[in-house]
Amino acid sequence: MKKELSAIEAKFEAQKIAFGPMYFQAMVAMRDLGVLEYISSHRKGVEIASIIRDMDLSEYTITLLIESAEVLGVVEVEGTIVRISKIGFFFLKDEMTRVNTNFMNDVCYLGAKEMTESFKTEKPAGLKVLGDWPTIYQGLSKLPEPAKKSWFEFDHYYSDNAFPEALKIVFKKKHRNLYDVGGNTGKWSIACAEFDPQVHVTIHDLPVQVAVAKQNVQEKDLSDRISFREIDLLDSAQKIAPGADAIWMSQFLDCFSKEQILTILRNAHQASTADTTLYILEPFFDNQNFPAAQYSLVATSLYFTIMANGNSKMYRLNDMKELLDTAGFEVVETYPLIGDSYHTILECKIKH
Repeated sequence: MKKELSAIEAKFEAQKIAFGPMYFQAMVAMRDLGVLEYISSHRKGVEIASIIRDMDLSEYTITLLIESAEVLGVVEVEGTIVRISKIGFFFLKDEMTRVNTNFMNDVCYLGAKEMTESFKTEKPAGLKVLGDWPTIYQGLSKLPEPAKKSWFEFDHYYSDNAFPEALKIVFKKKHRNLYDVGGNTGKWSIACAEFDPQVHVTIHDLPVQVAVAKQNVQEKDLSDRISFREIDLLDSAQKIAPGADAIWMSQFLDCFSKEQILTILRNAHQASTADTTLYILEPFFDNQNFPAAQYSLVATSLYFTIMANGNSKMYRLNDMKELLDTAGFEVVETYPLIGDSYHTILECKIKH
């Protein structure tokens, strides 16, 4: 049971929400100006006057950044000595925190002002700050920098660390024809082709994503092992072709609403036989070991609202299982939190 807050404590927590954006940008500035790294390099602490002298920044800048960081617990101040705290260390050095911070700052921050409009219309009202597309997926290869770099770093961080264990799970069965549905940049398809020399992979995605994947596949000299199918899976008239003994969807279904997920899963169902295995890889927010993971995944749902498409989110595990059941699949095996990742694999077959 949670400890009940006093009125004073609750009011303080409310102020954290009110001023959160300002403190976030202050810490980004402190990081990007090199001030936090400088403090971190002095493990026993450093004089504030030394920071001002060595960083070639004004007393005003250094003083205000330190005051903001102290309020957040990012640094500790004793007299004129400042040192980095454990929170500050993770903000500066932790890869998950770096990726999340850059994603929020470079991709989401300016568009977040349009949150209310996005909820009212169920359209990504904030996306206009990056480009003129109906959803972010049509514009991924054309995103301005640094948004493009930060988007792909975020996407790969939350999938790449799952791939080594996922490959072992998928290729326990000797699949020879695998469809990578929502193949994005082709990373998974390339990993499959390198893992098993007998498998042929077909990437299914929008034309703009197929173009990126083709280039990556060509660079790996795997064009004879990896094919491409341009397809809009939200168009129910465009069918996934039969013939795959494995259909793979990695961090793909969370890009859609429940109704759209059903459309996609039913498309996969019509392409499947009793011998076809469907694999779903997703970071379900209610199936995490650590609070930081759940916190980050729920925030990612808000990115989908304002920037991606206006109507998708990270899902609960049972929500996805119910959608699979409605589409005609049964989950025959669940692999929770595979490897050192946030992901669960659902292995599915068509129901008889």
